[in-house]
Amino acid sequence: SVWHPPLQGGREQIVKSLNAKDIGMKIFEDFASSWYWILIGLLIAMALSLLFLLLLRLVAGVLVWVLILGVLAVTAYGGIYHCWREYSTLRAAGATISNVGFTTNLSVYSNVQETWLAALIILAVVEGVLLLLLIFLRKRILIAIALIQESSRAIGYMMSTLFYPLVTFLLLLICVAYWAMTALYLATSGTPLYRVTSGNSSDPRCFGISGNDTCNPMTFNASRYLPCPAAGCTFYKYNDEGLYQRNLFNLQLYNVVGLLWAANFALALGQCVLAGAFASYYWARDKPRDIPACAVGSAFLRTLRYHTGSLAFGALILTIVQLIRILLEYLDHKLKGAQNPFTRCLLCCLKCCFWCLEKFIKFLNRNAYIMIAIYGKNFCTSAKNAFKLLMRNILRVVVLDKVTDLLLLFGKLLVVGGVGVLGFFFFSGQIKISDPRFSSPSLNYYWLPILTVVVGAYLIAQGFFSVYSMCVDTLFLCFLEDLERNDGSVEKPYYMSTSLMKILNKKNKKAETK
Repeated sequence: SVWHPPLQGGREQIVKSLNAKDIGMKIFEDFASSWYWILIGLLIAMALSLLFLLLLRLVAGVLVWVLILGVLAVTAYGGIYHCWREYSTLRAAGATISNVGFTTNLSVYSNVQETWLAALIILAVVEGVLLLLLIFLRKRILIAIALIQESSRAIGYMMSTLFYPLVTFLLLLICVAYWAMTALYLATSGTPLYRVTSGNSSDPRCFGISGNDTCNPMTFNASRYLPCPAAGCTFYKYNDEGLYQRNLFNLQLYNVVGLLWAANFALALGQCVLAGAFASYYWARDKPRDIPACAVGSAFLRTLRYHTGSLAFGALILTIVQLIRILLEYLDHKLKGAQNPFTRCLLCCLKCCFWCLEKFIKFLNRNAYIMIAIYGKNFCTSAKNAFKLLMRNILRVVVLDKVTDLLLLFGKLLVVGGVGVLGFFFFSGQIKISDPRFSSPSLNYYWLPILTVVVGAYLIAQGFFSVYSMCVDTLFLCFLEDLERNDGSVEKPYYMSTSLMKILNKKNKKAETK
């Protein structure tokens, strides 16, 4: 009998490899022919983000009220009116829940009048609550608008703050690169081991090679394994014996802890530096004359000199909580097949609690870093003072936070959506340009540069708007401190803007001249 090698599986692997290589080449060609258009799209996203932040000084008030009234209108028309129309139609048809009875098919309940009546009542209550909140919180909304406008003015005076996220990104990149190099060094720290293998296992002449013989690639002699023509000395693993190698998992774990701690420290450094720059703007008596010439550089050097210990401590607290969350995720992955519902429920509750704890610690750390930048006290004292200050003004905190989130969400949708739509029409060839130099390139997958532009636009908008959000939070804490520590007298004048004093019916008394 003649032995034939199994070629079918080999053919399938070759076809798959060729298809993957062909797709990879097409993707590379698309990026090579459209990279400069992608850069143009990212520059447009940067310009839109910057323009939106600067225009908030002029249109923040109008935009906030339009968005708030838009939410009320959508709830009233899209919710209450639609529910009332469906309820009236089903009521006239006599479709009640008694005709349906109990069923596990939930879509059936959308065809009974009681469902739409319940939705109508709930939406009407929500609409009423929103209207009452709008009436009673209108003064706090005006304060939030004034702070947003003041933040836009501060960024206009200190444009360098918008580009500080590049420093944070560079620091994070260094942290990740150091972690990757250390992890690779640890994984390859053992002595490399080699075995004798046959390059073509389907060759009958190589059946005598078992693959268990060790070898040294420097002294390997292939003639010893003739007549197998493809015999070679191949690496198969690193030696995992010895004290150092047995503790490799612990060392990799320490490396992960170091990565999280360093990343959280880099983020904390960025927040404290920006808070110091924006605080110097607020506490300047005569703006912009009293603003430091290089506020970001001064805040950076001041933070590195005086506050690194506080930042490291805050980053450590956050890292511990993140490690506990990673451990819970690991346990959840291991217990996927467990049939104990109590254990699964307990684990789910713990994951939810520690998720909330991480969000709270991030919020507390952020405000603690602002207080550190303002007063220079240690982390615990600053966190306590910031928390008490915010709790004494909880309604203002909630209103400002939600109004800012609404504005920034609108800004992100505007930037990402605008750039994405423009990229779709351009790369899909729907925008016709007579000049071939400026026409869309011929692409294999036109969605690839569109996706790249959209993701890049989101990251750019996130970077710009994170600076703006930090500016709003810093000026807000400074504003609350200004209200509590000063009274408008000659000895303790307010530092807030004229628009804020007008909203609060406050003013600074002028010194009497003799």
